Amino acid sequence: MGNSEVSSSDILKDLAFSSVASSKVKMQVARVHPEAVLPKYGRDGDAGLDLCSVESVIIAPLHRQLIATGLRFAIPQGYAGFILPRSGHALKKGLSLVNAPGLIDSNYRGEICIIAYNSDAQIPLEIASGERIAQLVIQAVPTIQVIACRESDLDDTVRGQAGFGSSGD
Repeated sequence: MGNSEVSSSDILKDLAFSSVASSKVKMQVARVHPEAVLPKYGRDGDAGLDLCSVESVIIAPLHRQLIATGLRFAIPQGYAGFILPRSGHALKKGLSLVNAPGLIDSNYRGEICIIAYNSDAQIPLEIASGERIAQLVIQAVPTIQVIACRESDLDDTVRGQAGFGSSGD
């Protein structure tokens, strides 16, 4: 490739840098427990902020339990928080989240808790205080204006009404 040519990966890097690096969103986080761990990214480029337990718990096989983080957020208006499982804990410990993704609205100011589920049928799941148990992704969400219409007013698509399993196995 000559000096005047630019690769598609260079263009994507430039676009990502220019659109994301200059648009950091600030979010206030309050500790409601003295040992609460502030959320943070594990690595540069991660989309999810790690959320940690503020308590030690044991979850019986195939049971669920609410786990406190000791944190309250002020998610900016126009954004929402989505709580997702951590893949390593899912694989190694069988830790899942019952309502994944969990949704945190921008107007919610209560403590953030995780509804954890032990998917292992035999082994209790131990969570230590301070352990990373989930991840939080903050995303922009538009406010939608709902417009009632007749069914015949909906635009046609190639997919149409094809639902579950319509794209194959």
